Formats: sequence, C-alpha cells, structure tokens
Amino acid sequence: MQVELLTKEDLKQFRAELVQELKDAFGAGAKPPNKEWLKSNEVRKLLGISPGTLQNLRINGTLTYSKIGGMMYYRHQDIIKLLEKGGVK
Repeated sequence: MQVELLTKEDLKQFRAELVQELKDAFGAGAKPPNKEWLKSNEVRKLLGISPGTLQNLRINGTLTYSKIGGMMYYRHQDIIKLLEKGGVK
C-alpha cells in the first residue's frame, strides 16, 4: 500500500480548481445567469451536501439566507464567496 501525502499547497490548488469548475458550470448554463437566488435543494445539489450540513451552515452563520414562508433562499454570490474563502472563519 502506497501512502501519498497532501500539502497545504495541494489543497489550495484543489480548492481553486473546484471554484473554477463551479464558475464554469454556472457560465455554461447550469443555472440561468440572471438567477440570483437559489432554493435549498439547488444549493445542496450544487455543493453536494446533506440537508443537515446546509442547516449547520445557516445556524453558525457561515451561509446567509432569506426565508419567505417556509422556503429558504440563498444568494448565488454568497455561495461563490464561501467557496473562494474556503468556508473557514
């Protein structure tokens, strides 16, 4: 069994590539470019996270949202900012 070590630089490069791929996906028509607000299920699918993880992001203030009735909406730009800064406070 071979062991491969990852450095902080490797992780930074991976994050940059992931952010670029998400930007490309948005630009390639995955979402209409003028769609500023996303629903919870769209955010979960985009980030590949569970409902509980999204709830934790809301509760700890990592990801801001607006609630109308029972629906929660997330600003597209806030999600991109979260990915770019790495989500660490």
